[in-house]
Parts: sequence; structure tokens; C-alpha cells
Amino acid sequence: MGSRSAARTGVSDSAVIEESLRRDLKLDVLDEVWANATMSEGKATELAVEAQHATRPRRRASGARRR
Repeated sequence: MGSRSAARTGVSDSAVIEESLRRDLKLDVLDEVWANATMSEGKATELAVEAQHATRPRRRASGARRR
């Protein structure tokens, strides 16, 4: 919808832009996934921390910092 047709329907330019971004970035899919999510916040946090630990490089045992 162009700005002219948006103005004719009473929709603001920002609403048209937001809808376009939501559609193009597939944010509506994310909204649907989040709405149907059944995992508790605690379990989600636990899994996120586990994933971080699995992907981050291991620290040296001596505690020396890398440069």
C-alpha cells in the first residue's frame, strides 16, 4: 500500500511501514511461535545458558587472559 492509498484509508505511514516490515521480516511467524510456546521461562533460561556454554571457547586452566 502506497502512502496515497494509506492516507485514503486513514492508515498512518508508520502503520503501513510497520506492517510491511512485519511481513517482510516474518515477525508474524515469531508472534505465532511465541503465542504457542509452552516452555517455562526457567527452562528456557536453562537451555539458553547451556547453549552459550556449549558454543563459547573454553578458558585456559591457568586463568591467563588471551590477548
